[in-house]
Amino acid sequence: MRSNRISKLFLTSFLATAALAAAPAAAQQPYDGLWQVTVVTKTGSCDARTASTLTVADGKISGPISGTVSSGGLVRVSINGAYANGQLSGNSGSGKWNGASAGVPCSGRWEASRQ
Repeated sequence: MRSNRISKLFLTSFLATAALAAAPAAAQQPYDGLWQVTVVTKTGSCDARTASTLTVADGKISGPISGTVSSGGLVRVSINGAYANGQLSGNSGSGKWNGASAGVPCSGRWEASRQ
């Protein structure tokens, strides 16, 4: 009787382990990780230059801003009336942004490097 319970327990454990091994894990996107981003203003009265570290996880950007990065590296960000887009490739990327400061339009470029 006891060996029957042990066999069932072993079989149940084996099946559960096999099911977990077969279940797909959350797929890491190619641009997931920490990125150092520098934003430079070219026109308008926004801060001339700012830098921050952003996290990309499962293709979603988090940190002081939020947005998405596609598996092909296309970046899209929108926050409080400011918009940015661009392209990541390998361990770097760049793009353009536009927004406003006290109602005055601003725009510029951004550059990123993987940490």
